[in-house]
Amino acid sequence: MTDLPDVHRRALAATGLIVAGIKPDQLDAPTPCEDYDVGGLLNHLISGNFWVAPLVEGKTIAEVGDTLDRDFSIEEYDRSAEEANAAFSGPGAMQKPVAVSYGPVPAEVYAGHRFIDVLIHGWDLAKATGQDTTLDPELVVACREVVAPQADLLEGSGMFGTEVEVPPDADPQTKLLATLGRRA
Repeated sequence: MTDLPDVHRRALAATGLIVAGIKPDQLDAPTPCEDYDVGGLLNHLISGNFWVAPLVEGKTIAEVGDTLDRDFSIEEYDRSAEEANAAFSGPGAMQKPVAVSYGPVPAEVYAGHRFIDVLIHGWDLAKATGQDTTLDPELVVACREVVAPQADLLEGSGMFGTEVEVPPDADPQTKLLATLGRRA
């Protein structure tokens, strides 16, 4: 089984390199994620990272409230990534119950969803800003392991888009992106 804190940490770092390459004049650029431009998607990622610690610590969405409802700067990505990593890497963190919008789940489930979010939206940001879109092959394999048993659920959630057809001999990254509605 995938070591979720490890792959999540590695995805945060990889996406951090992409975030560091975003230029201020690219924030209004469209992304493959139809609901967001670059600035909106960056804000979504940073906010999502900041949500991890309070939820893993046992707070509910209502208790966190609107404290994270604001625009974040590019510079806040690293701190948000450090906080999310620390929360998921703590002793016993993966077994803690987390009250997320789709019900109380073990933090392990939440960490898997955050891993997918960080890795794939990192690719979205790279694509939108003309950066290298090559994902770490080990993270691609790990992400496919997390996605496979819940691909229908993820597609139905509307979080990633409808699966795109690709040839059977497509590379693993292309297959992963296609499963999540992305065209490589």
